[in-house]
Amino acid sequence: MGTQYTSYDAVGTKEDVSDIISMITPTKTPFTSLTKSETVHNTYYEWQEDELRATADNAQPEGFTATPVARTPTIMRGNVTQIMSDTFEVSGTNDAVTKYGRGKESAREASKASAALKLDLEAAFTKNDSDMVKPTVASTPRKFAGVQKQIDPDNIVYTGATGTKITEANYLDAAQALYDAGSEASITLVTPTNSRTFAGFTGAAGRSRVINDDSKKIVNAVNLYVSPFGEEKIVLSRHLKAGDTLLFDPAMWARVILQGRNWFRETLAKTGDSLKMMIVGEFGLKHKNQKASALVREMADPNA
Repeated sequence: MGTQYTSYDAVGTKEDVSDIISMITPTKTPFTSLTKSETVHNTYYEWQEDELRATADNAQPEGFTATPVARTPTIMRGNVTQIMSDTFEVSGTNDAVTKYGRGKESAREASKASAALKLDLEAAFTKNDSDMVKPTVASTPRKFAGVQKQIDPDNIVYTGATGTKITEANYLDAAQALYDAGSEASITLVTPTNSRTFAGFTGAAGRSRVINDDSKKIVNAVNLYVSPFGEEKIVLSRHLKAGDTLLFDPAMWARVILQGRNWFRETLAKTGDSLKMMIVGEFGLKHKNQKASALVREMADPNA
């Protein structure tokens, strides 16, 4: 009986490796996508807020004497720009050799770094629950205040304790706080965990429906919540701080860019047989009026 020559015996069999590299890292940035940008010219930028006085029982007798009423000055707000960067270095040989699934390694790393930086910025907007850091020395990085620190305390509703889930009553309290302040939100940003809670009360009695408009292209899913205080799209966010639910009008927020400092790539000086590249941007966040948004937080009221 003859000896069979099989593929296990062959020399030089060509490898079969897919030319597609699969990556499932989430890249959606709903808050960034929903808000517009604004250019500033300094690392510390300011803006002013104002509001009308409270209504009064206003009736004057004939021939009354006009008496000036005290006026309240505007409120000055401010924030800083924050530098964000990612740097990588690829050897000349690594860039030259042929690989599956990509061309030059440096081009692939640049693309990955750009996507990751956009996620960093989204998280800084909606997850950074810290006050602005405005240092006086260059060695300390500036950090802008995120959404949680730019909302009026009267517009923040607490569920009572850490881990206590948001209720429909909590949500309506936040919506009413906005209404009472003269504002109205059009978007509610929710975490994946809280989206399940919302599905429980916005789906009851057929009160939710899908909106088939262009805005659905920039978010994970869109449902509409209708309350006595208006209609709000429910938008899912992976980068919102855990336990928070944000009610806002995108027109009242601005993604701040320091002039000439939008994302850019810089090839750094060569120190050997490699390519070193830095991607940098400098950004901030502005809430045009702190009473224009509301927040529900799954925690105890720190001021109670």
